[in-house]
Amino acid sequence: MNGADYRLYGAPGWGSVLTEAMLVQCGVPFVFEDVAGFDAQGEARQRLLALNPLGQVPTLVLPDGTVMTESAAIALLLAERHPDAGLAPPPDAAERATFLRLLVWLVANVYPTFTYGDYPERWVTEAPETLGAAMVEQRKTLWLWLESQLGDGPWVLGERFSALDLYVGAMVHWRPRRAWFAEHCPKLSGVAERVLALPSLEPVWRRNFTPAS
Repeated sequence: MNGADYRLYGAPGWGSVLTEAMLVQCGVPFVFEDVAGFDAQGEARQRLLALNPLGQVPTLVLPDGTVMTESAAIALLLAERHPDAGLAPPPDAAERATFLRLLVWLVANVYPTFTYGDYPERWVTEAPETLGAAMVEQRKTLWLWLESQLGDGPWVLGERFSALDLYVGAMVHWRPRRAWFAEHCPKLSGVAERVLALPSLEPVWRRNFTPAS
């Protein structure tokens, strides 16, 4: 690895796609360490645990060796280091407060529905499928709220592109999936389609998702 490179630990289709897209948007060199299968005992999980005791992706090793976790924190760091990438509005921009609010809202509200909904058997011993189904319904409610906050611009923040659009572009592939968004959240669906059509990011989406997902 070049000393100027980032090293991203992730798995295709998982939350590491968010950081992968951010790094590509920033135009910085990085090495992708595939730890697919990290959610089960094995070599990949041990490699990840050595850096992140919580065993979560994304885990990003910075060029100086510092380990970063939490996608929102990574987004803010990369936005500071690479302001020309447009991941975040500058501090004095009118959209800054909305950006910060929605970034934290996504990771504090939507993301936990995956934590508890994807593996409900880890959290309840009786009828785990009930918890899983409830998380999907809660997620729909949350997405509908975000849909109601959007204006008529092409991006979540209106005319200004940001990391929020990368989140939407990735997360429409996860339940309730793209067809639901197209029917119930047309503004979010439009944001996603524009992000997915960006030529620079097309390899990222192709590596992480099947065309129909």
